[in-house]
Amino acid sequence: MPSIVHFEIPADDIERTRKFYSDLFGWKIEKWSGTGSGDLTSAAAGQSMEYWMVTTTDDKGNKALGGGMMKRQMPEHHITNYIGVKSVDEYMSKVKNLGGKVVAPKHAVPGMGYFALCLDTENNSFAIWESNENAK
Repeated sequence: MPSIVHFEIPADDIERTRKFYSDLFGWKIEKWSGTGSGDLTSAAAGQSMEYWMVTTTDDKGNKALGGGMMKRQMPEHHITNYIGVKSVDEYMSKVKNLGGKVVAPKHAVPGMGYFALCLDTENNSFAIWESNENAK
């Protein structure tokens, strides 16, 4: 069953937001030095920008769901949850058939996978993510 595999937090002030979540939850937030076209969302817009990886742990210290942080792209840019699926193409079709919208079609994050940004029937945004190391 598909589940959330990644989250992204947009921030007007990266350092302020980084400090807030680090102090509040103890999250480790470090600048990403990965290769490719930047982060997941800005890659859809063809932009390259700084991206910060968020590492979380459970109450026993085990690695938990991770995420990312980046500069807010527009005023209505909110937290985005990425749902892992077998095929972005298949799920884009399902989104449309169920009355949702695909607002940014399938896009590659080189060496990591593919994603598409969507809206549900209530205009809530989310992304679908297909892991694929061969993505180009």
